[in-house]
Amino acid sequence: MITYKPLHERTPDTQYQDLLRRILTTGRRIHPIHGEDALMVLGAQLRFDMRNGFPLQPIRDNTKSFPGALGELIGFLHGARTLESLKEYGCPAVFWEKWVTKEKCEVFDLPEHDLGDGSYGAAWTSFPQADGTPFNQVEHLIKQIMERPYLRTHFLSPWIPFYALQHSELKRKVVVAPCHGWVHVLAFPETKELSLHHFQRSGDVPVGVVLNMIEYAALGMLIAREIGYTFVEYVHTISDAHLYESQIPFVEELLKREPRPFPTVTLDEKITTVLDARREHFTLTDYNPHPHMIIPTPI
Repeated sequence: MITYKPLHERTPDTQYQDLLRRILTTGRRIHPIHGEDALMVLGAQLRFDMRNGFPLQPIRDNTKSFPGALGELIGFLHGARTLESLKEYGCPAVFWEKWVTKEKCEVFDLPEHDLGDGSYGAAWTSFPQADGTPFNQVEHLIKQIMERPYLRTHFLSPWIPFYALQHSELKRKVVVAPCHGWVHVLAFPETKELSLHHFQRSGDVPVGVVLNMIEYAALGMLIAREIGYTFVEYVHTISDAHLYESQIPFVEELLKREPRPFPTVTLDEKITTVLDARREHFTLTDYNPHPHMIIPTPI
């Protein structure tokens, strides 16, 4: 699934710190709807050789966030779209509770705690077809990779335009238009290797992006396990890569910290399919992070 280098042979990766530095020094000042200025760069890409370790950032301790991110991913893979259903898969309420209050949901004609028809879990597993029946992208993606690994159309999308866009004549049906979750899987049958390219529309780099890297690197592990391939490369592209003004002092501190090697993440050998996995089936070892840091993010 992943053939890791021994810990002492892994090279500390500075790509994430380099991106933070780039945004801080060259970012364009923008005024998002959250009411707090931000700095952003358009188009950023991080590339990770999975042999060099799992891309869980060690410049601050994310041990407690790791299982929660996995819980969110697994919940979405199973179609979770409410605060309660996400919690059942191990996604902490704190991830979403501020976004799905009664007041915020009412704006989109949604019940309290409902992420909406255009949310990740709904889009991945219940994409409406022309006749109104749901289409499960996750199941069909895996079947296609299994049967025709050589294709270049192994793609997963969270975007349902008529639920995600809004104007005077169109009501949005999602509390947060999907920020991440565009996934392109490349399978190479000649060598039995797999690469995963994750595209992110918008990324809060100091906070959210760290969790998203956990999620989609883990998804690569799961797909590779089910099809019997080795996961060799994870690529993460962010269109709108930003940090908020209140995060600047924390980013400056993160940039002072010495890079350390990535950890090891293993998947329970009993897990053979993507949908069998739960967050407790992933084990984190060889993680030696800098101290934990709570970084604010506007809602």
